[in-house]
Amino acid sequence: MRPLTEEETRIFFEKLSKYIGENIKLLIDRPDGAYCFRLHRDRIYYVSETIMKLACNVARENIVSFGTCFGKFTKTKKFRLHITALDYLAPYAKYKIWLKPNAEQQFLYGNHVMKSGLGRITESTPQYQGVVVYSMNDLPLGFGVAAKSTQDCRSADPMTIVAFHQSDIGEYIRSEDTLT
Repeated sequence: MRPLTEEETRIFFEKLSKYIGENIKLLIDRPDGAYCFRLHRDRIYYVSETIMKLACNVARENIVSFGTCFGKFTKTKKFRLHITALDYLAPYAKYKIWLKPNAEQQFLYGNHVMKSGLGRITESTPQYQGVVVYSMNDLPLGFGVAAKSTQDCRSADPMTIVAFHQSDIGEYIRSEDTLT
């Protein structure tokens, strides 16, 4: 486990800023203690500094996981956000999409969001912006990328894709062996 390099930090913060914008500062400067991001086996973990200091006493090859995994770097040095970061992204999300009850199951199976399943969308959402997907009961279901802006969604056909699927809470079951 080590701190992120400048290049890794830039790539990681660019990905996070697509979803939460300037609120990245709120993840690090928390009133309940100091938190940081650490890299271990190409995965970025969000961990309190007290737990990080305790983890330093364990041999690196014996550590499986510590803190919350936010995602991992691919072999080509691109960053992929994991669903385990949803609990930290949802409260700070700038743009949100709410799904109708009949579209929730389709999204949880890994399908894109269609206009017919769209309940609400945050006003002035730009195209290709990161969005957090909620149920109508304000339960975060996952996150994705807006395929259409708010203006385009109003005049779109019901079978048009309005948000591309990135990750959903169904991955806890589908990919439980790769999430750490």
